[in-house]
Amino acid sequence: MRCLVTGATGYIGGRLAPRLLEAGHEVRCLARSAGRLRDVPWAGRTEIVEADLADPATLPAAFEGVEVAYFLMHSLGRPDFERLDREAAKNFAAAARAAGVHRIVYLGGPEPPAHERPSAHLRSRAEVARILLGSGVPTVVLRAPVIIGSGSASFEMLRHLTERLPVMVTPRWVRNRIQPIAVRDVLRYLIGAAGLPPEINRGFDIGGADVLTYAEMMQRYARVAGLPRRIVVPLRPLSPWLSAHWVGLITPVPNGIARPLVASLVHEAIAHENDIAALLPGPPVLGFDESVRLALGKIRDADVETRWSTASGLNPSAEPLPSDPDWSGGSVYVDERSRPVRASTGELWRVIEGVGGENGWYSFPLAWSVRGWLDRLAGGVGLRRGRRDRHRLRVGEALDWWRVEEIEPGTLLRLRAEMRVPGRAWLEMRAETGDDGGTVYRQRAVFLPRGLGGHLYWASVLPFHGIVFNGMARNITRTAEQTGA
Repeated sequence: MRCLVTGATGYIGGRLAPRLLEAGHEVRCLARSAGRLRDVPWAGRTEIVEADLADPATLPAAFEGVEVAYFLMHSLGRPDFERLDREAAKNFAAAARAAGVHRIVYLGGPEPPAHERPSAHLRSRAEVARILLGSGVPTVVLRAPVIIGSGSASFEMLRHLTERLPVMVTPRWVRNRIQPIAVRDVLRYLIGAAGLPPEINRGFDIGGADVLTYAEMMQRYARVAGLPRRIVVPLRPLSPWLSAHWVGLITPVPNGIARPLVASLVHEAIAHENDIAALLPGPPVLGFDESVRLALGKIRDADVETRWSTASGLNPSAEPLPSDPDWSGGSVYVDERSRPVRASTGELWRVIEGVGGENGWYSFPLAWSVRGWLDRLAGGVGLRRGRRDRHRLRVGEALDWWRVEEIEPGTLLRLRAEMRVPGRAWLEMRAETGDDGGTVYRQRAVFLPRGLGGHLYWASVLPFHGIVFNGMARNITRTAEQTGA
């Protein structure tokens, strides 16, 4: 079948698309920017269409000839995510109906008990499900609880909380029951749902083999990871709001995403039926311990296929670095540095492409760390997102508080800042051949201030640039020379 995948730049969509190809389907990916999918290994086997679910006029071409359409996008992390997801679902449903799509498949969240007031996150997921089920196109809604897989936001929360805090004062919701499910089981259900009979138009609960409390999940994670047993002390006054800020400080997941996820944990998340198993028979779903073991194996082997941070940045209005030499008449601050390198351009490029994450930023680690913590305290992403792969980067993926905006392999790496700053910022690193035939490293930081605050910000950090940026250029070139020696 011809399948349309929305959210292909995200955690689930980026894993679903290649598996649909492996299952023999034709795959078309809808993305606001085709460049975001340029470097994924399966890009050459798919059709990528630029469209925006917020703009109905762009959708007909994306849906033409499609038999199965997957709705996998969400705006979690945006203050107005409920409105954005509602409008996207309505536009998606209308386009699917107009194009004669045979089946819609949506990955939603669990339904809390009727007597409980749902969190905004779950309320939004339920609203999207209702819109799609009422679209006139046969729809399958898969209601998934916590997803366990390398790189998922829920797993990263669990992993970092457990590994970094041997003693935890926790909110009472850690005693709520959860039925976590492995990402590979979620993907199997998503692929199987494409072939269900047209008369099926309903939601299905999906879950793993074990029902646990969050506290039990932390203890079981510690055991699988070879850590000592954790001490968990539930504390009644610890509100979801305060819990989310604590999660934002301890884990790589920023407050904007942690808040709705934590608020959803106030509700139990278990499967109340298992009807999907009869319709899509297959191997038994994995238990929690095996799911964690597989996820940790992927992390250990640096084989994390997608991460929660591969989805679009929290600032969807971010624009690429302007190419106009006059910067469209606006103010701009630039810090440029260059150094000769006694190494080949290939050796220099390997150092450039390896920046960030565990490899660090090659200058004044304390300054980077302090700036990262300040960003976290301000509700930003900080430095803890790390990198998906220790040696290779792709356009569109997160790299600490940056997003990879452009790569010219062997030559250019351009990063766009996603930390909280009063303006827009980029960092470019280049490996070039100089006029004398030798290798040259070029580094450029660009900042477009927003208002008076932006100008004051640049002035306040200017004294540190000589230390940070000069040290960065010096140490990157030195590392390349030592590698090539």
